Amino acid sequence: MLNVPSQSFPGPSSQQRVSSGGRSKVPLKQGRSLMDWIRLTKSGKDLTGLKGRLIEVTEEELKKHNKKDDCWICIRGFVYNVSPYMEYHPGGEEELMSAAGSDGTDLFDQVHRWVNYESMLKECLVGRMAVKPAFPKGMLPKSQVTDPLAKEGPSSPSYDWFQTDALVTIVIYTKQKDINLDSVIADHQDDSFRAETVIKDYSYLIHIALSHEIQEDFSVRVVENVGKIEIVLKKKENTSWKCLGHPLENHNSLIPKKDTGLYYRKCQLISKEDVTHDTKLFCLMLPPSTHLQVPTGLHVYFKLTITGTEIVKPYTPVSDSLFSEFKEPVLPNNKYIYFLIKIYPAGLFTPELDHLQIGDYVSVSNPEGNFKISQFQDLEDLFLLAAGTGFTPMVKVLSYALTNIPSLRKVKLMFFNKTEDDIIWRSQLEKLAFKDKRFDLEFVLSVPTSEWNGKRGYISPALLSEFLKRSLDTSKVLICICGPMPFTEQGMKLLHDLNFSKDEIHSFTA
Repeated sequence: MLNVPSQSFPGPSSQQRVSSGGRSKVPLKQGRSLMDWIRLTKSGKDLTGLKGRLIEVTEEELKKHNKKDDCWICIRGFVYNVSPYMEYHPGGEEELMSAAGSDGTDLFDQVHRWVNYESMLKECLVGRMAVKPAFPKGMLPKSQVTDPLAKEGPSSPSYDWFQTDALVTIVIYTKQKDINLDSVIADHQDDSFRAETVIKDYSYLIHIALSHEIQEDFSVRVVENVGKIEIVLKKKENTSWKCLGHPLENHNSLIPKKDTGLYYRKCQLISKEDVTHDTKLFCLMLPPSTHLQVPTGLHVYFKLTITGTEIVKPYTPVSDSLFSEFKEPVLPNNKYIYFLIKIYPAGLFTPELDHLQIGDYVSVSNPEGNFKISQFQDLEDLFLLAAGTGFTPMVKVLSYALTNIPSLRKVKLMFFNKTEDDIIWRSQLEKLAFKDKRFDLEFVLSVPTSEWNGKRGYISPALLSEFLKRSLDTSKVLICICGPMPFTEQGMKLLHDLNFSKDEIHSFTA
């Protein structure tokens, strides 16, 4: 529903544009950029029409404000007057009007729950929704009488803890067999300890204000065959704890992953290197008090405060190199996250990111995305279609497939760019194709020089029908596609025209 305007997300060539069936962007008028919106919110102009007052809004009152020049929308119990924002919204007025005078939380979550609407729309805040009257004693709405998770989701995990003189161990019993270190995200910030375990499409949370101080670093172990997780904390003082601590928000809960908020920690910029004329490899280091490993095919969100407004943008981590196994890591690998990021000089977010100095910090969220590693099971042919920085999710997919899928016969990458100078990691890709005979590589340029001997043009039926040839007629196939929105939309349409099923295609979007 609400969206960060055009310069923030998705950028014109972002690898995270929504694919076929998703949202369409509407061209904004001159003077309606994100920066123009930020200027308006800081101008002192009354954007609510209430002259700075906050009111309690009933459902009846909310319903009255359903016109373009008088449009109120409720998100998570807070009501905003979004009329002033209409012309700044790249999804167009129609998208905002679909939630006019109503609760738009579900619609908002479907399209982009990562958007920091509290910061973007703080000057448009009308007030809170009025609390509905409580149910008579002993009466509950039907939805609360039974536990929907008992029917729909996995059985709820449980946890316990024990201690020695120096250590405290939290044990989570997930009752699942496919849990690994990627499934666990743990953070110790201030006095609170937070451990989230991703179980299928659900999230189990331990969230505690610890009763005593602990040291910064801790360890996480997973016993995969029984689904047991052990988190070992180091006490600052060798004293006996009478209790683990006090429960915080959503402690010991199992809720759908889509209903969990984004959780951030500050990561330090360790290095940035030029990769192409406009793309850089950023290396960030996680805090010692965080355990986080981004699974293959998922992305995270960066959050920066720009001119007083929090701006959020998604990026897919990559390996530090296609040949990282030959490098001696300076520090433990799982403390580093690498990102290939294209810098847009006229943009708002990437120049700010590029101006960060070594040692500065950027907030990084928990992993997000719907890619399932189970799609690789018994896979024989993997086809990758990437345009520009849409190559980034392919890096780990390529590495994982070649390393971990014994049934794999062929991996083919068709990489679309404007010029030869735009090709990310060209020499590394060519070396990998030479080294591993299962990997084939094709570059396609839309603005080549006269010396270019390779393929030219844009994604097309002719290019795809020649490229997407199975190694056997019955081969199990997966096609991954990522690039700017027009590329992805056109590619998805062509793949369906070529009779590939939905199960055989994965489009990387955020």
